[in-house]
Order: sequence, then structure tokens, then C-alpha cells
Amino acid sequence: MRQYLKEMFLVVTGGLLYIILELAWRGHSHWTMFVLGGLCFALIGLINELIPWCMPLWKQALIGTVIITGLEFLTGCIVNLWLRWNVWDYSDMPLNLLGQICVPYILLWIPVSLIALILDDWLRYWMFDEDRPHYCLWRHAKEG
Repeated sequence: MRQYLKEMFLVVTGGLLYIILELAWRGHSHWTMFVLGGLCFALIGLINELIPWCMPLWKQALIGTVIITGLEFLTGCIVNLWLRWNVWDYSDMPLNLLGQICVPYILLWIPVSLIALILDDWLRYWMFDEDRPHYCLWRHAKEG
């Protein structure tokens, strides 16, 4: 039960943060972005649970970027192309794929992923007594 509550807390936190990010960036959001943000945050949070801490932080951020981009594409195909809810459309952006993802936003997800990684690690430490975060910035560190 404790594990379930922890994961739900992290999903809700990610969902709320995604909505806040969208409101600040675009001025509006959609309830599906709460679901997408929560799922992204939860999966990004698993990076340090599944991959050793010694992986350089920039590589972890790239993995997070792939997670966000993949989920954004999948969500866009469902909510925009299939359901036709028109939550977003990147058709006028350079290097877009079906108007659902584009290179400029993929690049934006790198710092967002980095922040999400660090925030998740510290929330797990402060609130759930997990390992204190430690990072390697550029090279693989030896686990000790």
C-alpha cells in the first residue's frame, strides 16, 4: 500500500507540474496533459531505480527526453489524430512528425527531463526515505 501511495503521489505531482508548465508556456492546457505529465514523471523517476547512479546525468536526461517524446507522440496520435480533440498541433513547426512532435520541443524536453530526474530523486529521498541522490555529471563514476 505504501508503494502504491508513493507512486500515486509522484504521478499526481508530475501531472500537476506538467499542467503548470503548459499554463506558463501556452496559457492553457487540457486534462489529458495531466495524465501525460504524470506518466512521464513516473517513468523518468524510474531511470535511477533501474539504471545505476553512476550513469552521467546528461545521458539520463536524454533517456528522459526519449520517454517524453515517445509518450507525447503516442498521446498526440490518440487525442489529436484519432479522437480529433485538437489539443496541440505542431504542423507549422520545423521537422515535425504528423504535427505531434517536433525537434524544437524535443530539445526543450532535455532540460525538463533533467529537472524531473532531480526532483523525483529528491522527493523520494525527502518523503520516502530512499537513497540520498548523488550524480555523475559527465563520466561514469564507480559505484562505491
